[in-house]
Amino acid sequence: MVNKKFTGTGVAIVTPFRKDDSVDFNSLTKLIEHLITNNVDYLVVLGTTGETPTLSKDEKKAVTNCVIEATNRRVPVVVGIGGYNTQEVINKIKKTNFDEIDAILSVAPYYNKPNQKGLYTHYQTIASISPVPVIIYNVPGRTGCNISAETTLRLAHDFTHQFVGIKEASGNFAQIMKIIQDKPDDFLVISGDDAITLPMISAGASGVISVIANAFPRQFSDMVRYALAMKFDEARAIHYKLLEVIENLFIEGSPAGIKAALNILGITQNHVRLPLTTVSRSTYNRLAELIKSI
Repeated sequence: MVNKKFTGTGVAIVTPFRKDDSVDFNSLTKLIEHLITNNVDYLVVLGTTGETPTLSKDEKKAVTNCVIEATNRRVPVVVGIGGYNTQEVINKIKKTNFDEIDAILSVAPYYNKPNQKGLYTHYQTIASISPVPVIIYNVPGRTGCNISAETTLRLAHDFTHQFVGIKEASGNFAQIMKIIQDKPDDFLVISGDDAITLPMISAGASGVISVIANAFPRQFSDMVRYALAMKFDEARAIHYKLLEVIENLFIEGSPAGIKAALNILGITQNHVRLPLTTVSRSTYNRLAELIKSI
């Protein structure tokens, strides 16, 4: 079943950069090996954590191709294709080669703040032309608009074959539980927030698209697997071991925090593109202490 591909731990992978701002493809390949050999379930490229707004069209294509080649079909690959111009999103989908892409992650339109009718129609239009399943992405803290539970459920029931699930990063547990309660059986509710993944799974979510799993793929994947198996004592032990790391990864914004962590682990350089900046020395040192303890 398609939805089984996206149960468990997906990783919103970073885009490594060199100090001269160029994409570091060697580090990207190294990161992918780090993730796959440590048992993550799937990879998500060109998401928020990948600093996608700062990538050119050619860079997006090159990064996606690098991920596909390095992954070599060992785990599913999801590609972020979204935006605030519905027609442009459609154009991007039509120009994409989906031969080795398993699904699209499509963020809610940002900046122009559509109402619920506009959100429904936007996703309806995407569903009508996408050759692969679509994961809806609700992250109102970044987009400025929230996809309501009612709109999500309407999309899930109206397009059962097109929408595989939703990445829910609203932090609104009442909304999340409403979706879980009334969704079709095979529609996935995926956590978009590492810190609340455990309680979301306990409420019925199917997994996570994670940031911290870039640095700790085995530990975080184990936590998710324990939780999905209802082994909550084991899951809680890992959750609380990683919780302070998660807090410090986001204290000065993402993906600056996770890139600092990956630099500490020797996987990528500690570099982000403007308008983002690297974390402060104090946060970097605190992350180094926490990583060493783990």
